[in-house]
Amino acid sequence: MEFTTEPFDLDEAPAHAVVAREVIQSAELDAVDVGPFGNTAEGGADEVLTAVDSLLRKALASGATRVSLQVNVIGEDPK
Repeated sequence: MEFTTEPFDLDEAPAHAVVAREVIQSAELDAVDVGPFGNTAEGGADEVLTAVDSLLRKALASGATRVSLQVNVIGEDPK
């Protein structure tokens, strides 16, 4: 999954961005990459969906006016 929260503030990370990053970093995911303009995470379907639910609820409650989210399903390589 990839996500960003808005509004942006280039001087200091807004509360909604901090909360969103904390949610993703504490989730039971396989890989997390947090950056200033976008964040990515990988994991199983249940773990990703749980993280997305918490991310959306907490970011919006912390002042986000928009959350852009992309979820890709990647299957196992055929053998």
